[in-house]
Amino acid sequence: MNPIANTPIFLGLTGDEDRATTKAIALRSVSLAFLLITIFAVSGKLIFDLFGITLYALRITGGILVFLIGFNMLQGSTNHDSTKKAATSDAQQNASLSIAVSPLAMPILAGPGTIATAMNFATTGGISEVIITIISFGVLCAITYFLFISGERLVKALGPSVLSVITKMMGLILAVIGTQMLIEGIHEAISILGKVT
Repeated sequence: MNPIANTPIFLGLTGDEDRATTKAIALRSVSLAFLLITIFAVSGKLIFDLFGITLYALRITGGILVFLIGFNMLQGSTNHDSTKKAATSDAQQNASLSIAVSPLAMPILAGPGTIATAMNFATTGGISEVIITIISFGVLCAITYFLFISGERLVKALGPSVLSVITKMMGLILAVIGTQMLIEGIHEAISILGKVT
């Protein structure tokens, strides 16, 4: 969870939205990310065991999702553009807010790496480690929200043409991040499954 690195991605995904919608997307995304991290810090191992989920499967799936979003941004569109064109008023705002859940909250903010880190920190000791982990990620989420909502000034200063270039550049970076997550997930799966067999 890197607030500075994630801000340009947020700007690329919300460039066409008004300030109220942008703030709503920012608040929803960091709130959901914090909720996810808290849940996984407290009971992540139990959830993974209950559903038979592995961390490498989560990493592979997240990599595919992030790659597809980055690819769409490179084409000059975002995942929710086509949905918004077919939607009207209230439904249109809901379509815009949906990007707060995916890709922002997960897998960009609360991705496999972040979840694994939270689980590792939280399970190293007792309740104090869990509390410290949750507080640390809470501070990160607060910083992320502040940078997200402050990004509008940057958009006004740069102008729409520069923002379009930034969006495509962030699309490329997202596609690369997605590919890296996919490679790491496959590598981890091969390593673990190779040891099992």
